[in-house]
Amino acid sequence: MRFELRIPGMHAIHARNAVFTALGAIGGILRAEVELGRVVVEHDGSVSADDLRAAVLEAGFEVESVRALPRQLPTL
Repeated sequence: MRFELRIPGMHAIHARNAVFTALGAIGGILRAEVELGRVVVEHDGSVSADDLRAAVLEAGFEVESVRALPRQLPTL
């Protein structure tokens, strides 16, 4: 399963690192692509949107929106 989070105010590399580190503390996350202002998280199904919001808040940022993304199949 995948979620996309929009995070306004995340404009610097240290902010990206803080969010990445906070997400890394959540069990069940398989991969996180953290860009400035946006995060795509792939997880095993045990992670909720509230878990992700709490981690981002702990890193010092507010989540503007969370949306579920369709499953992505591997490229052959």
